[in-house]
Amino acid sequence: MFRKVVLISAVFILILLSAGISLTIGWRPFIGPRMRATTSRQFERTPQRLARGKYLATGISDCTGCHSIRDWKSHGAPVVAGNEFSGQDFPLPGLPGRVVATNITPDVETGAGGWTDDQLARAIREGIGHDGRVIFPIMPYSAYKNMSDEDLASIVVYLRSLPPIRHPLPRTEIKFPVNYLIRSAPEPVTAPVNGPTPSEQLKYGEYLVTIGGCSGCHTPQVHGQEIPGMRFAGGNVMNGPWGNVATANITSDASGIGYYDEALFLQVMRTGYIKARELKSIMPYEEYRNLTDDDLKAMYAYMRTLQPVKHRVDNSLPPTDCKLCRQKHGAGDQN
Repeated sequence: MFRKVVLISAVFILILLSAGISLTIGWRPFIGPRMRATTSRQFERTPQRLARGKYLATGISDCTGCHSIRDWKSHGAPVVAGNEFSGQDFPLPGLPGRVVATNITPDVETGAGGWTDDQLARAIREGIGHDGRVIFPIMPYSAYKNMSDEDLASIVVYLRSLPPIRHPLPRTEIKFPVNYLIRSAPEPVTAPVNGPTPSEQLKYGEYLVTIGGCSGCHTPQVHGQEIPGMRFAGGNVMNGPWGNVATANITSDASGIGYYDEALFLQVMRTGYIKARELKSIMPYEEYRNLTDDDLKAMYAYMRTLQPVKHRVDNSLPPTDCKLCRQKHGAGDQN
């Protein structure tokens, strides 16, 4: 009788545990990430793709920003000459382990020279490295998955054209349990992805804002999940070589950037200054200044359509608890 009770109890506990896993983190941390097998496809090298790839990689996609050594003491944290795309150790306090932005130049020994085009494409849009490992989601592949097939091909073609730089780096090493939890992040892209044309200003602006990962920085999250109703409302606290800063509310509410007009938006994106106030260099204006006026105007037009969210964030004030974003930032106690 006792064994029967124990058996029934064990089965009941397993059922509850299974249900709990299914409703929370899911089974991916245990069974491994979703991934597709790479193919032998090679993207045709054309002058158009080369130019478009450079524009994207050094602009809205900000590949330069993470995969190059930066001078964080200078305004905009410009890339240290001769280190473009050669990778860097990413010293971010609070991260569970060490995150390294890979050398993506064509160097065979220390870079991406031995990767196939599709391995590189899969890493960019799907979060699976050339060696099958999950890429830590600070790499914004959740945003890049929306990148059109043509823009993806253009970035790969451009990266292949770079001069190889020998720059040995350690591997990314994420500690338990986060190394298991991130297995849920990758999503295979198995269907064609088409992008809007620049003539469709609002749709194209949304596309640029999406692949630029603006939401990832400017939407507060708890345990990696966006807080409902707080999209683009700011408050994410980012600590690194640029300092300790909370991201801005970029909705059109009065507590956000409702006072921006198109000219001010372009000025901020080009200079990293809002009038006399300097933006922290974690905001990639050093790259966004490379965007055309038309593309910046499209982004501005789309952002004006965002739902206004009242949420005050002020980095000039001491950090205080915020009941809205559940973070601690300047002006948090005023929300």
